[in-house]
This record gives sequence, structure tokens and C-alpha cells, in this order.
Amino acid sequence: MPAPVEHQEKTASRFRFGLFEADAESGELRKSGVRIRLQAQPFRVLICLLERPGEVVTRDEIQQRLWGADTIVDFDHSLGTAINKLRESLGDSAENPRFIETLARRGYRFLAPVTVAGPQHEEKSGWAVAPGGTHEETEPSAASLAKTSAAAHAARLHVAATVIAAVLLVVGGFVAGLQMRPASNLPPLISQVTFSGRVSPGDPLFESFPGTATDGSRIYFPQIENGRGVLAQALIADGETSTLPLPDELAAPSLGNISPDGSRLLLRNHLATAPEQALWIVSTIGGTARRIPGILAHDATWMPDGQRILYATGDDLYIARDNGTESRKLASLPGRAFWLRWSPDGSRLRLTLLNSETHTSTLWQVNSDGSGVHMLLDNWNSAPAAECCGSWTDDGRYYVFQSARTGNSNIWAIPEHGGLFGSPQKPIPITNGPLNYLAPIIERGGRRTFFIGLNTQSELLRYDRGASIFLPYTTGLSTARRVEFSRNGDWVAWIRQDDDSLWRSRGDGSGRLELTGRPMQVFMMHWSPDGRQLVLMGRQPGKPWKVYTMDADGGHLQEVLDEVRSEADPDWSPDGRMLVFGRLPDLMAEASQPKAIYLVDLATKAMTKLPGSDGLFSPRWSADGKYIAALSIDQKKLMLFDVATKTWRLLTEQNIADPIWSQDDSAIFFHDFAQADQPIYKVAVKTGKVERVADLHDLRSANVIDYRFAGLAPGDVPLVSARMSAANIYAADLPR
Repeated sequence: MPAPVEHQEKTASRFRFGLFEADAESGELRKSGVRIRLQAQPFRVLICLLERPGEVVTRDEIQQRLWGADTIVDFDHSLGTAINKLRESLGDSAENPRFIETLARRGYRFLAPVTVAGPQHEEKSGWAVAPGGTHEETEPSAASLAKTSAAAHAARLHVAATVIAAVLLVVGGFVAGLQMRPASNLPPLISQVTFSGRVSPGDPLFESFPGTATDGSRIYFPQIENGRGVLAQALIADGETSTLPLPDELAAPSLGNISPDGSRLLLRNHLATAPEQALWIVSTIGGTARRIPGILAHDATWMPDGQRILYATGDDLYIARDNGTESRKLASLPGRAFWLRWSPDGSRLRLTLLNSETHTSTLWQVNSDGSGVHMLLDNWNSAPAAECCGSWTDDGRYYVFQSARTGNSNIWAIPEHGGLFGSPQKPIPITNGPLNYLAPIIERGGRRTFFIGLNTQSELLRYDRGASIFLPYTTGLSTARRVEFSRNGDWVAWIRQDDDSLWRSRGDGSGRLELTGRPMQVFMMHWSPDGRQLVLMGRQPGKPWKVYTMDADGGHLQEVLDEVRSEADPDWSPDGRMLVFGRLPDLMAEASQPKAIYLVDLATKAMTKLPGSDGLFSPRWSADGKYIAALSIDQKKLMLFDVATKTWRLLTEQNIADPIWSQDDSAIFFHDFAQADQPIYKVAVKTGKVERVADLHDLRSANVIDYRFAGLAPGDVPLVSARMSAANIYAADLPR
């Protein structure tokens, strides 16, 4: 029989990322199918990065690949120009990169997920002919004919069996392929539903998950208005958006779910600092709202019958009537449950479980009778667990959820129908950047999924006392969300908003140095009294928040305590020999754990509890060593501990966040996060007199998610981090 010609291998040349596609052979870059003008050199740089997504491509590698070692050229200028033109074509920025990250003096890294499009191998078939191009024929004998006949019969049986087995395998593989794979390898077309840019994405760090729901013709979601949350609705047909009136008790509405008949919404007020809040039922047409008596919860959903609710409080699930009566426990879970959704047949419940220690999120399933509690997708995501917020299609064929990898969140779908021999199905991607996609819900009776598409930015602002307004801070800290100057004012440390990395520089912006980077996440930090070290509150992926120390010139992080609990808000003693720290508030983890303030000796690691500090957190030690300030767990009281007398006294009572000592220790600045204009106050230590320093009324912007008191510049000048978003509702069709 002729021998088959060898397959000729061809390397894939098309790459997809977000809305873009780059074809290495044609040298074309397209966005949503439309060609974008891009010169050859920037395009070649792009292909270098796309071939190794997530990896550092060094400057030397790019030079060798594109310019060659013997080419005489101003390489730094040429590469910088190419990167700038490439970023311009992608709508990217060096300060807040979505695609191309610059690593100083090293190279570049492509951040977004990349899909290789098209087949990787192209096969050519044909048949080879024997040498000379002819066949040699001879006359067979009778004996040889008999042997040949028997051998041929056996061979035919063997071939027949082989063919049947092959056919069964092909048919089985084809059927499995039909069940397991989407109808097309092309990514779903994403369309935009709303256009205001004001959809609220929530803040999972403080247990505020983005909530969305639909009644079939409208989508309901929290929206940002003047820097505060409201409940909005948008028509699916044209995206026209309006707000729903709510009682004052729902100043920051968090949406649980919509009733099966589409007439009622379950809400709670997330602005409350307690881990559990009252539940409210609100009509989808507006005008009526009632509180469910006797129930406090952190999330809830409707039961399939539409007459009862399922709610989560602590680590438990309960079922009750919608008037709060007949409450009974359904199940206990190993964490706090959010985003509760029933399967279409009501036999299973799926939810997002928040680990109280690490604050990571995973998907779990519970049977309708409370049995069978188990995790979904165990070991599927190699990154630290970050799955959330799933919903079923009405026919039960798909379960759609969000998953975060390397800092980017996308929508995935699990095919619920079994594969060959009932094998479990792997999730398939629905989105692939460039935005962060969150909170998928499903069209009623259809195959369309709606979700939030988010792009965030931040800006650091300083208060101008003369003009009584906040203005942009101009010394290279524009992306900072928390800032602290050393006690002599020579150095400044800050945490970047986009990746929670810790940086330091001189006060004038020179001598910039990145101290921590991914995957470490830093929440806050303080300079040592001599300005040589920093203490910080940070965590590695999937681990609790811990207290670390490190040299201000960089180097290895030193974990202070070897304990399994989270540690928070560390600060130095005046002599730098001890640290004071607390525990996490309820909304960040450990709701069931006792809270107190602790001292730790850095030399011996001996830890002691500060007398009378039960129920307090967020300590701050004055530079003169006389006092330690702390907050009550509900953030309603600012308490002051006298180190000499070992007694506590109430300094002020109102909504308080981010206390910071003044430069001369005579007062404490803080942020009142609950008032409409979110003022910054200072309270005098001796008299307890509270003075309004600044407010954020002139910063109200439609696309601002929140404002955070970021620190004090020299001279006790307040700094504020304004976090802005452009978030809308998008839609995509699921595979048929």
C-alpha cells in the first residue's frame, strides 16, 4: 500500500486578546473586525509579547529579535517609540496598563489573556509511488493462492474489527464533542446594553459583591450617583436607565435577587458596618418597600416557590417565609455564603463561599435538603481561588460564573449536560478581556447572559486650604490609594491603587523603588521612627493578612508572628522596638473571632494584649508615645489609651475611618464615610473638640465609586484617593 506523505507543520499566526486580533502573517491588527493602522515595528513588538503572554520579555530579547545585534540604531529611543505607538493603538496607558506592563530596566509583559486563533497544524494528504513508478506482477501458485486466501480472510476479519472499533470511537468522540464543545470556536459577540458608565461594581474586600437581576425586559443593578449608591433599572431593548426610589434606611442598596415572577427584589443596606443587616422587599415597579422583621443577614435569595426566602447569616443558611416567620436552618457551611442561586428544578443550590481567613471566594453546591455540601471546580483554577457569582440558564444546560486570573476577571460557563459516559465538563470561556467582567445573570427563557464590564482608574488629590477644594497631587503619586511620609518628611511610601504594590521615593518624587509586587497585596504601611524600615499589613494569595517588616531600601519581607490568625493595622512604638496591631473588622473576615489590640516585642516576639482593648481594632501609636488610638468594631467610637495610666477614654463618637495622628500629636484626623459629603475631621486630644477640616462636596462625579482618606502630606494637608470607574452592562450569547 502507498505510504502517506508526512504532515507539514505550520505555526499559528493569529492571536486574539479582548476585542483585538493580530495576524502575524498579514501584519494586521484589528479591533472588533475593523483594521487599525499600526506601523510594522510596533506590530512586531506586539507579536513578540503575544507569543509569551504573562511572561517578562526582556529588552535584550526584543533587540535581538527585531533589530539584531549588529544593527546600529538608537535602540532605547526606537523601542520606546514603538511601545508608545502600540499603546496608543490599543488604547492602553503606562500608568494604568491593561495590556502592556513596563518593568523598569528589564522589559515588558503582556497582561491580558491571549488566545491562539486558527489551527496549529495544516495537513497535506497524498500517496507515494514505488520507485520506478511501476508494479511488478507474477503468476501465483495454487498453494500460495490457498495460503493467500486464508490469510486474506483473517486479515479481512481483523480489518473489519478494527474499522468497527474505529467507527465507534469516532462516533463516540463526535457525540462527546457535540456535548462538550460550543458550536463555534469563535468567541461570543459582546454587545453593550447600558452606556452611562455608572454601574457599581461592588467591593468584595468589604463583602460588597456586585448584584444584578432581570425580570425579562429590564435589568436591575446598583448605580453610582454623586459618589453614592442607588438602585437603578435599565431596559434591555435600548439601555434607557432610571433609578428606583428607596427608603432612607437603604442608603447603600445591595441587591440579593429577584422573585421568580419578577415582581419583587430582595435588598439590604451595605453601608451598615455590622456583618449582618436587615432585609427589605422592594417592588420592581417602585412605590412599596417593607422590611422583613426578625431577620438579619448578609445575603438572601428567593425560594423557587416565590413565597419563602433563603438567607445567609454567619456561616449558616436559613429558610423563612417572606414575612420572617417559620425560620429554620438548612445547612452549615465552612464560610460566609453570597450570591445564592437555585437550579431551575429546585434540586440544588449553588453559592459563592467567602473564606473568613483568606477572603478568597469559591463556588459551592448544596442539595435542597441541606445535604451534599461540596466545592465546585476544585483545582480547576491554578491561581488562588477567585470564582464567584454564578447563575443557571432556565433550561439548566449552562451554569455561568465569573473567575479572576492574574488580576483579570472574565465570564465562564459550565456545560451541565454530561459528556461521554457522563464525564464532568470543563468550563468554557465566554469573555476574554480587555475589561473586567463581573456578576453574570441569564436572560429569562433565553441563552443570553448579562454581566458588568468594568474599567477602573484612580487619582490622588490634595486639599488646597486657600481655595477650599481638592486638586490633583502632582509629584508622581497619581495612582496611590494610601500615602505616608516619614517623620522627617524626606521620604514617602505609597500603595498603588491598581495592583496593591508598595513603593517608596524621596519627597520630591526621585529615587522611586518598588518594594513589593504581585502576588503580594499590601493594605497599609507605616514608617519606623528612624525612617529606615517599614511595617506593613499584607497577604500572599490564599493566605491571611499578616504583619511584615522590611528595609526601606528593599529586601526580604520578615513575617513578625507565626500564628494562623489574621493581623491588621500595625504601627511602631516611638523607640522602634515594639509594634502594636489589631485584628480585622467583621466585614473583612473573622466575624466570629474576638477582637483586641496587641503589643509585640520585635526582639523576643513576645505578644501581650493591651488592657481593656476587647472589641477594638485599628490601633495608631502617637509619635511621642503617650497614647494609642483605636476604633470600636462598629467604627462609631474613637478611643484613646493613655500609656502611662493604662486607661481608655472616649475621644469622639460618630462614623470614623482611617484615623491619622497630626504631625505634632495634638489631634487625630479621620474620615466620616457615612455622610453625604464624606467630610474629613480632626479631633483635639486634650479637649475632644471636633473640627471639620474638609469635605468632598466639590468632588462629586458621576463615575466615582468612592473616596478614601489617603493620608496627610507635610503640614497636615489631607490627601484623598478618588477611585473612578467606567462600568456598564454587557451581553453575550451562550453556545447553542
